[in-house]
Amino acid sequence: MRAARYDRIGPAADVLEVVDMERPEPGPGEVRVRVRASGVNPTDWKSRSGATGAAPSGWQIPHHDGAGEIDAVGPGVDSDRVGERVWLWLAAAGRPWGTAAEWSVVPERQAVPLPDGASAELGASLGVPALTAHRCLFADGPLDGATVLVTGGAGAVGHFAIELAKWAGARVATTVSSAEKAELAAAAGADLVVNYRDPEAVAQVSRFAQTVDRVVEVALGANLDLDLAVSGPGTVVVSYASEATDPVLPVRRCMTANVSLRFVLLYGVPAAALDHAVRDIRGALAAGALTALPVTRFALDGVAAAQDAVEKGTVGKVLVDLG
Repeated sequence: MRAARYDRIGPAADVLEVVDMERPEPGPGEVRVRVRASGVNPTDWKSRSGATGAAPSGWQIPHHDGAGEIDAVGPGVDSDRVGERVWLWLAAAGRPWGTAAEWSVVPERQAVPLPDGASAELGASLGVPALTAHRCLFADGPLDGATVLVTGGAGAVGHFAIELAKWAGARVATTVSSAEKAELAAAAGADLVVNYRDPEAVAQVSRFAQTVDRVVEVALGANLDLDLAVSGPGTVVVSYASEATDPVLPVRRCMTANVSLRFVLLYGVPAAALDHAVRDIRGALAAGALTALPVTRFALDGVAAAQDAVEKGTVGKVLVDLG
């Protein structure tokens, strides 16, 4: 098979190579998937560049997310799964077989049935963003009748946070930075879309809800003033992304608001919570509640450019096509 891989950290063009290598065979409890589309996330370029502080112990095929069809199963897996369309999550977490390859091998629970009406593009876009959004939203209880603020509503996590929150019965406000991104957030179903650069941004969100139940936060330091302005007892601000400089918390203001802070890194989320997220995402997919973002496509030979595009903040979703 053809696959992208790297064995050291550094710039994408320097360390990523596309090679011919042996097709993997599924072991006990595993399935092999013919990958059709590989989703690229910030965690992928951060791992490859060394931004996470860890270097690979051997060669690594990158990318956690993807979509394709199961074409072989290992011992202990029902053979009826062969031929099933699936979406993949955390394929490269502690394993060499990421989705930037024509075939990948994953534990069977990480190959989730993809409904007939859902495209491979949508399937490859789920994984890290949708699982992260779910954890941010539901770690502190159900959302029916709740009010949610999603910052960065046009990003992949923000997009799925809006859609999952609406699917669960919440009212949703979101912040964005441009008219183009406002259109994406509105299309995802947000009840209120605010440009955070607007001097009246805090007032607009405050009119929508004096206090919110959840804040799904992409930039805690930059947005904390807004978050605290609409927080009170029962508000949970959930941060899922790091910034160049760690924020300084205004402890007294946080105390006065009686706000709770939660931090999410998907690799450390308990297995039971991940399984809960997968069940809910499957339910939302079946209900037609999840949609794809605009896609920027690259061929496998352009995998370095694909990772660079994500690092530069390309709007929508970056995918690597694998046929």
